[in-house]
Amino acid sequence: MADHGTPLITTIVVGLALAFTFGLAAQRLRISPLVGYLLAGVAVGPFTPGFIADASLAGELAEIGIILLMFAVGLHFSWRDLVSVGAIAIPGAVVQIAVATLLGFGLAWMLGWSVVAGVVFGLALSVASTVVLVRALQERRLMDSERGRIAVGWLVVEDLAMVLALVLLPALAGSSFAGQFAAGDLALTLGLTFGKVAVFGAAMLIIGRRAIPWLLHYVAHTGSRELFRLAVYVIALGVAFGAAKLFGVSFALGAFFAGMVLSESKLSQRAAEEAMPLRDAFAVLFFVSVGMLFDPTVLLRDPIGVVATVLIIVVGKSVAAYGIVRLFGHGHGTALTIAASLAQIGEFSFILAGLGVSLAVLPAEGRDLVLAGAILSILVNPLLFLAVERRLPAAMRSPVPPPPTAAVAVEAGHEVVVGYGRVGGLVGKRLAAAGRSVVVIEAGEEAVAAARRDGARVITGNAADPEVLAEADIANARRVFVAIPEAFEAGQVVEQARAAKAGVEILARADSDEAMEHLTRLGATLTVMGEREIAHRMLERALGRPGARPASGH
Repeated sequence: MADHGTPLITTIVVGLALAFTFGLAAQRLRISPLVGYLLAGVAVGPFTPGFIADASLAGELAEIGIILLMFAVGLHFSWRDLVSVGAIAIPGAVVQIAVATLLGFGLAWMLGWSVVAGVVFGLALSVASTVVLVRALQERRLMDSERGRIAVGWLVVEDLAMVLALVLLPALAGSSFAGQFAAGDLALTLGLTFGKVAVFGAAMLIIGRRAIPWLLHYVAHTGSRELFRLAVYVIALGVAFGAAKLFGVSFALGAFFAGMVLSESKLSQRAAEEAMPLRDAFAVLFFVSVGMLFDPTVLLRDPIGVVATVLIIVVGKSVAAYGIVRLFGHGHGTALTIAASLAQIGEFSFILAGLGVSLAVLPAEGRDLVLAGAILSILVNPLLFLAVERRLPAAMRSPVPPPPTAAVAVEAGHEVVVGYGRVGGLVGKRLAAAGRSVVVIEAGEEAVAAARRDGARVITGNAADPEVLAEADIANARRVFVAIPEAFEAGQVVEQARAAKAGVEILARADSDEAMEHLTRLGATLTVMGEREIAHRMLERALGRPGARPASGH
């Protein structure tokens, strides 16, 4: 059954609704919601009974998801972070990609596929999922550890290699026939491809590097958050579209360059925050559209191929990564953590496999094996981490948050600051300067670094997570400053802090009257709204007396 009256609306509504349902179920089962999104796609795909979504529309929606995902990859790309672990991450990732590609090529050869198909299939199995890896490290408080930095740097190199593969694959496909290459045509095509990329890269570095940050700063000075958010979307989608139409390069590469150029701006963090809601929504639709392409009968038609694919991802990649890390002189525990982190595949694998099928260089069965390998490896990944944890010495195991009453490495009567942005940063710096013991809960890398420079003890993560908040030892805190702008998450923090200690003073930031009422109702001692405090100061000046307040019940 398909709805031809409103196919776009139907595809979006049904896709998101099922993704939410399956994703929520996956979350409750303590597995990645990404698996739920993929299964939602399988449910509305042509290979399962019931409603069938419009595949062509889903594909276009997926393209938007790819653009926003690649924009985010570029936005978070940091040469500085890569250089800090480059001595191991660069050669390690290159060797591991080569090993996984050779293993995938060997399986493809056994299945009778072409040389190009084997290379594409192997590359698709070589790159880990950013979403899965980062979440696994955050859950285990490893993002700021040496192991976490190596894993993230390794992943950045993998992502860069896949960006290069996306550029070269159309050239390879266009210069091959019957699995054989025409050397002259291949050289010419590769030369033209690199030429187009070079021209586009030069245009971005010479023009885009100045124009894009200037545009964002100009819009930011208008004071309109709505226009700023719109500017971010226009930059991401506009540059990707222009790159494809004017320079003949992929949407993905254009979006990556746009994010990378914008990452040098001081507004990059804010841009990332503004892009996140739309990016997440279309990323979900991307995973749903990928799931629609999966034929689950491959599990019955080719069980040996599925098992072999999963073994390459989970065992082959892990063994290669473990050996490389040990070869570079790192310990057993670090090698095990890196190996477990990379023992899965995700979004880049789907993009590469999808491109391979669209260019007719990878059979549809190859895409099915990649999807089966992704789903099964993501399911197995938490179990690998659990096995690794048991083999690590106690000192290297992921820190387990203590209950609120337990002693932690903070002084009694400390100040807890949730969020270290413009508001929380000012609060934390002044508290530290006054000699107070400050504990900061923050997830952003730049904000974490700023808090540490100011002398605070930092807990990395989302304070709305009860386990993260428990690490701050609210039971022994003097007061809690909730400085995050999101009213929903702030409310969760306020409610949990009040439950942890009935008498703790909670000072919360609000951006509207409704948010003030919401936070007060949940237990905030004082809620402060920026616009109201500005009015207070203006009235104090105008009326010549302190304490002059605008008429309000707050």
